[in-house]
Amino acid sequence: MNIVIAGGGTGGHVFPAVAIANEIKKAIAGATVTFVGTARGIESRVIPKEGYDLRFIRSEGIVGKNIFSTIKSALKIPLSLMDSRRLLKELQPDLVFGVGGYSSGPVLLCASLMGIPTMIHEQNTLPGLANKVLGRFVDTIAVTYHESINFFPEDRTYLTGNPVRAEILSGDRERGRRIFSLDKDLFTIFVFGGSRGASNINKAVSESLAYLEPLRDRVQFLHQTGDRDLDAVREAYRYRDFKGTVIPFTYDMADAYAVADLVISRAGATTLAELTACGKAAILIPYPFAAANHQEINARKLWDIGAAHMILDRDVNAKTLADMVKFLIEDPDAIGQMERISKSVGNPDATRRIIELMMGLLKKKLQTVNCKLQLQMK
Repeated sequence: MNIVIAGGGTGGHVFPAVAIANEIKKAIAGATVTFVGTARGIESRVIPKEGYDLRFIRSEGIVGKNIFSTIKSALKIPLSLMDSRRLLKELQPDLVFGVGGYSSGPVLLCASLMGIPTMIHEQNTLPGLANKVLGRFVDTIAVTYHESINFFPEDRTYLTGNPVRAEILSGDRERGRRIFSLDKDLFTIFVFGGSRGASNINKAVSESLAYLEPLRDRVQFLHQTGDRDLDAVREAYRYRDFKGTVIPFTYDMADAYAVADLVISRAGATTLAELTACGKAAILIPYPFAAANHQEINARKLWDIGAAHMILDRDVNAKTLADMVKFLIEDPDAIGQMERISKSVGNPDATRRIIELMMGLLKKKLQTVNCKLQLQMK
């Protein structure tokens, strides 16, 4: 059994894809999973580390760029379609699964036109352009949120939730303290802005330390900055004499979640799926330029039910962030309530549901092949 998973660009696309690939290997004996992405996406670092074969196509995003970049990206569409068709003819997959990101579009479109069973997963409440288009062609659509169903053909769309890697649920607090050199007696705040970091969050947290000085002996930070802001953030902690560990990126997300008493992060669909699966209290700062403003929509869903606090990116500053952190540290009941509500809306079964839909598609393909063979024999 040969399955292709297409998409990537950010951790929000790649990590759910890894969760699905790992579950495929468990569910289907002898299954081979090949990823298709771009050389510039985070998949080029993550997928080889996970032990999967990764192939590249020439593809770039179109939405959210200036006119010249959009034209340049559009001119690559024929190349991406050529690359996709060539790879699919070589790999001969039994099924192609798309996780979003600009590399998923050409691969899924070619697969559909070639008669290969196809399936996509939409992570956000409002679907991106690629999935909106692909929804007209693919055999099955899985969605994270009920609100997304209206954007796709009802008879082919299923509510599954957002896949979370199994290892995310197996984090260990003590191991996390050892890995990240953290003090077991201090309140731990885990800060991250996605796989590439978020400069506005890095800046707000760094500057908030001046207002948090009265709590310096009670709090420590685990801060994933991305590459660009690493040195500046490290210097901010050193200057204010705060304890903690500042890193550009971590593959040990399970232990990072486990060790955290509070998370400050963006509000991508994968981040929220992981936070709720782990039942973590969080301050969410949605990325303001996400397609269709989906991060704010995602965050508001948790804010409205009390599973997280939210500060809009345009409103975040050192004082507003510090005030919210102080409030939560001084009121452990508020933290506990957020954790309980967050855990109650988590969906750790999403990966299993997607695999069941895949198995249904594969079974349908096998039945079709058998029918054709029987007709030929007659």
